[in-house]
This record gives sequence, C-alpha cells and structure tokens, in this order.
Amino acid sequence: MISEKIAKSLNRQVQLEAESSQIYLAMASWAEVEGYNGTAAFLYKHSDEERIHMLKLIKFINERGGHGVIPALAQPSLKYKGIKPLFEEVLSHEIHVSGEINKLVDICLKEKDYTTHNFLQWYVGEQIEEEALARRIIDKLKLIGDDKGGHYLFDRDVTTIESALKSEKGFRSE
Repeated sequence: MISEKIAKSLNRQVQLEAESSQIYLAMASWAEVEGYNGTAAFLYKHSDEERIHMLKLIKFINERGGHGVIPALAQPSLKYKGIKPLFEEVLSHEIHVSGEINKLVDICLKEKDYTTHNFLQWYVGEQIEEEALARRIIDKLKLIGDDKGGHYLFDRDVTTIESALKSEKGFRSE
C-alpha cells in the first residue's frame, strides 16, 4: 500500500509529466507552422513520450492502492523566439524535471518506500538521457549559428541526433 505522502508526491509528478507533454505539443505546433517539420516531428514524438511517462505513474499509483489524479493544465506558450531558444527551454525544463524526480527519490528513501524508489529509477535514467539529448541539440545549434542552410539541415536531421546519442551511450529505446 502506498502512503498518502508518496501518492501526493507522485501525483505532483503526474502533473509535471502532463505539463511536459503539453509544452512539447505546443512547441511542435509552433515548429510546424514555422516550417520546421523535422523539429515538429521530433517534438510531437517527445510529447507522446511524456504522456506515456504520465500514464506509467498513474498506473503505478493505482496499482499500489492510491489514486492517480488527472490534472488540469494551463495553456503553454504559443510562440518562441527561434529554434535555439526553443531547445534551450527544452533543456531548462528537463533540468527542472530531473530535480523533481530527485526530490521524489529522496522522499521515498526517507519514507522507506523501496518499491517506489525502485520504480523511480527508470525515471532517473530517462532524465539523464533527456538532458543529454537537449544539450547535444543545443551544441549543434551553436555550431550552426544563424546560417539558414544550417538550420535547414538541422531540421532535416534532428532525429538522427537522438539516434546517434542513444547508440553512442547505450541508452535504451522506448
């Protein structure tokens, strides 16, 4: 049985994962409207992944005797100043999510809930992967600078950055 404190903390994470999905969905829509179809596809995929992360949490809470709560969400931003600022926001957001996962792990250890601690290790690993991917993308965008041809090639190849990073680092695929 999950404690009320752990269930409440996990439900906060449910909200954060739902917000992440909405943020990436809004970013994808912006990118698509701006002609960045590769970036849009990349962000639509990541929006879906964040929703799956949320569902995993809800199911875990429910299976442990708690109640996974479906949160109300605020509308995310509709406009971005460019592709590089957009991915800088992605990195900032993923760093925030990592911090929240770490807080959850800490609560589990203090509460001696080793089952939930074990469950959360998947999220810890996932956040390492997400931050590394965002950093790699920003590094590529820094190399490109304001070169429009470079932006075109980046947008065409953005999904290969993720594939290369996963094979390099031995990351698991979803």
